[in-house]
Amino acid sequence: MGSRDEDIAWFRELLAPIGQITVRRMFGGAGVYADGLIVGLEVGGALYLKTDDQTRQAFADAGGQPFVYDGKGQPVTMSYWTPPEEAMDSPEAMQPWARLALAASLRAAAAKPARAKAAGRGKSKKRDGTPGKGP
Repeated sequence: MGSRDEDIAWFRELLAPIGQITVRRMFGGAGVYADGLIVGLEVGGALYLKTDDQTRQAFADAGGQPFVYDGKGQPVTMSYWTPPEEAMDSPEAMQPWARLALAASLRAAAAKPARAKAAGRGKSKKRDGTPGKGP
């Protein structure tokens, strides 16, 4: 097991109290999910937890740093922040920060508009929106 795999295994253990933790590799890092909701990112061996307008200041006040990447020559700051260093010591120490991340993820999921059910699913429409021949 490489050091990155060991880091991810530790992050899973740290976050386990908030739900079933899964990890999906993506873009050179990994998305960290609790019960199917993204709660964090692993990038370069560091854990970043999801924040929003209600939680970001708590992470900043605790000395956390945002995840920033280079987007076509411009720095892009994401809504993921490192938890305080002491939170990395145990699942108990991480739990309040993990719960903040989960709450931010739940709010983000609730804010997304529900997918509209396609009327006449399976039927094609002409470009002008009138019904066309179905398959």
